[in-house]
Amino acid sequence: MERLRGVNLGSWLVLEKWMVPSLFEGVEATDETTWCVALGEEATPRLRAHWARWITREDFAWIAERGLNAVRIPFGHWVLGPPYPYHPVYGTRREPFVTGGIEVLDRALRWAEEFGLKVVLDLHAAAGCQNGFDNGGILNVCDWHTKAEYIDHSVELLGRLAERYRAEPALFAFEVLNEPRWDVPTDILKRYYERAYAAIRAHCPPTVGVMFHDGFRDWREYLGFMNAPPYENVWFDVHRYQCFTPEDLEADIYEHLRETVVDLRAEADAIGRELGLPTVCGEWSLGLKLQEVSLWADGPTTHPLEGLDAFQQGVALRGYAAAQLLTFERYRGWFFWNYKTETTPAWCLREAVARGWLPARFN
Repeated sequence: MERLRGVNLGSWLVLEKWMVPSLFEGVEATDETTWCVALGEEATPRLRAHWARWITREDFAWIAERGLNAVRIPFGHWVLGPPYPYHPVYGTRREPFVTGGIEVLDRALRWAEEFGLKVVLDLHAAAGCQNGFDNGGILNVCDWHTKAEYIDHSVELLGRLAERYRAEPALFAFEVLNEPRWDVPTDILKRYYERAYAAIRAHCPPTVGVMFHDGFRDWREYLGFMNAPPYENVWFDVHRYQCFTPEDLEADIYEHLRETVVDLRAEADAIGRELGLPTVCGEWSLGLKLQEVSLWADGPTTHPLEGLDAFQQGVALRGYAAAQLLTFERYRGWFFWNYKTETTPAWCLREAVARGWLPARFN
């Protein structure tokens, strides 16, 4: 099978303040939920304008022209509009989210088909929030696993989307939940993954993949889980960043290169030998500075590029990019995070290609 070489279309259908700070100017909000609550009716024209300009048909064309063959599209649990479960953060606005996101997904699948790109539809922000990150919809709230109605809504939503998109040629897979936090009990997570698989298979044949994230726990916890038979076309997703722990921030660039080509390569090879599921690295970047994404993360302000001049930093980022590409090519695919950002070049595929940190072509 052709290896997936792709990019995430983040901060399109799930806002992340650090990637689009201009959208949050003058608004007391940390995530899409509080942004919609704060703006009220004003949120609709603002967000629909963002949807129209952040990712366009020309972006899909650019991605395909560079030899990438896939996109991963994060979406929120509100994508089909109400009804959806209430959360106390909503306050008096019981249904705060802007409607119309489903038409954006419809267009994205048409554009992907036009340019020969595969699509992974990724439930990035679930009802109640599954991780407490801004990318889960509500910063500092992790309630998804605490109420049956939140989990049930996620299953139902995936079934409805599977029914809607079952005949779409560009649909490659559904990712059933992005980055559930490490303290969500594994048995709850596994039961949900099995229910989500059944909901998708009720409408989509095995040619459509079902992908699940490791939940920030050791991949060996999934040995023997959802293997064939009876499960078919199930994929495993890991995310590998090196900027979120004090150890990563205090290491120099040489240690990061060693970690990538020794430790992460060994992990990729072990997963390939033992897990029995095709695996992707669904998120990675060139980011080495925590302060670029520090809305929710704690840690020191040091970083691995300190002490290097501009030339040396460029060389370091090219080397770090090449090392990661070589390692993640050992999986069945990878997706860079993210296609674009407003202010953080190391997290922006367009800017990283323009600066020569990433290759000009990926085929």
